[in-house]
Amino acid sequence: MKLKHLGMLLGGILLAFLYFYINPSSVNFLPKCPLYVTTGIYCPGCGSQRATHELLHLNILGVFRQNALYVLGILILIYHLIIRILNSFFHKNSYNYIYHPKTPWILLIIILIFWILRNLPFYPFNLLAPH
Repeated sequence: MKLKHLGMLLGGILLAFLYFYINPSSVNFLPKCPLYVTTGIYCPGCGSQRATHELLHLNILGVFRQNALYVLGILILIYHLIIRILNSFFHKNSYNYIYHPKTPWILLIIILIFWILRNLPFYPFNLLAPH
């Protein structure tokens, strides 16, 4: 394992311990979203720190309530890892749709729509705002 990868792994473990034991909604020393602080508008990533805390406590509903887009990101990561593991284990070359040329555009459209909808102040779209 390269030293760079080891450092990233240790940093990830340290962050996981931090977010497991510290609830971001109950402390003030973790960074706040600059867009929300200055404008009151939720960005697509707002609630991700709290969602990480909820995920580490295996509270999937809590993750969804903080940031529904976070759940999509986790599903995409799981899909990517499954394809890589299956290709490696079975010596196959299954196509990974994450690398399709249209995938970034589709994800961008989903992110923009989510960004707009989560800032609408009425039901059911206000459910997309972090709690």
